[in-house]
Amino acid sequence: MPINVLMPALSPTMTEGNVASWMKKEGDKISAGDLLCEIETDKATMEIEAIDDGVLGKIVTPDGTENVPVNAVIGIILEEGEDAAVLDGLEIPAAAAAPAEIAVPAPIAPVAAVAPVAQAVAAQTDPAVQAPPVAQAAPVARSEGRIFASPLARRMATQSGLDLAVIAGSGPKGRIVKADIEAALSGAAPAALATVPASAPQPTAPLAAIGPYEDIQTSKMRKIIAQRLQEAKQTVPHFYLTIDCEIDELLKVRKELNGRSDAYKISVNDFVVRASALALRKVPECNASWIDGGLRQYSGVDISVAVAIDDGLVTPILRNADHKGLSALSEEMKELAARARVKPMGLMPEEYQGGTFSISNLGMFGIKEFAAIINPPQSMILAVGAGEQRPVVKEGALAIATMMSCTLSVDHRVVDGAAGAKFLGAFKGLIEDPLTMLL
Repeated sequence: MPINVLMPALSPTMTEGNVASWMKKEGDKISAGDLLCEIETDKATMEIEAIDDGVLGKIVTPDGTENVPVNAVIGIILEEGEDAAVLDGLEIPAAAAAPAEIAVPAPIAPVAAVAPVAQAVAAQTDPAVQAPPVAQAAPVARSEGRIFASPLARRMATQSGLDLAVIAGSGPKGRIVKADIEAALSGAAPAALATVPASAPQPTAPLAAIGPYEDIQTSKMRKIIAQRLQEAKQTVPHFYLTIDCEIDELLKVRKELNGRSDAYKISVNDFVVRASALALRKVPECNASWIDGGLRQYSGVDISVAVAIDDGLVTPILRNADHKGLSALSEEMKELAARARVKPMGLMPEEYQGGTFSISNLGMFGIKEFAAIINPPQSMILAVGAGEQRPVVKEGALAIATMMSCTLSVDHRVVDGAAGAKFLGAFKGLIEDPLTMLL
């Protein structure tokens, strides 16, 4: 009997995902272990393998479909020797259907006028504006009060302030596609104004753009990053503490360690990770989160390190970092960062979800100082700037030292100012006396 391919739950918190692309076509033979499709989650794009042999009988959820619920049917595999005719009477759960339509109050009469949207709207509200000649247009695709449009067309219409009810679709069976939205915005194609009752809300003309522009289709990861960071800034009471660390001795120790062996190459960031982990062990009240209206303190020190990738950033986690030496942290971080940049991302969800503390280092880009946004439910993130030579006063005399500015963003619900300062004091002591990190 046919085998359903379901939208997988790739993490404990995942409730829906996007079907990025299918690697097999309907009618293709499939063996267990073959790559079927790419699923886009809130953090990454991951490949899904077939677990049975057979033939891909039907793709239920096509490329680019967004917000597909976990366990919804996205495809159907026929067992070897099974006739495709069995699919004709097969019922597919409604949850698997692609969300490609927008609800409207009631069916609207077929389109009667063709005009650029802005001119048509102006002609209705200002008698001085002459509407272009009327011509017959293709009807808007509707079914039981719904308008059919591609996900991209719906998103573009929302961003541009267009009402899909006034757009004539040129896609299959009158489906509204990207080209129809672009034509409506440019005023150069059959974007149509529907005949609607006078009492119905009139479509809003698109906002005027400042010069040429391009709307970029964003990935699921970028949308989730935007959502989570906005929520963090709005709901987490941030405060910031900045400290300057002298790193001349650290650079000297690093050079000496790297010169001893070719088996490892320790970076300044490896020292930062190690110092952060040890400082959290010294100040355990900072290794905590605000969960369900109360404090949760962690016994393990798991450091999340921000890594830039094409679609945004991901934070691979160094588990139990306080129990690992510099060379071990260095090798593990290099391996995690390399896999994070593989497409689709080569990290498993448990390798980038979680963590008790984050580090974001922009020093390699020449950034002197910045403040990062906390990644809930964590309560702190350390923003590390570039090491640079600056004038300093030592024992009453002016001198030159290599200084590195570090800013700690803190959730005030969890960590008070004194505790945050205590953590930074412990961190600074370790950075400026790096040999203590080797003990």
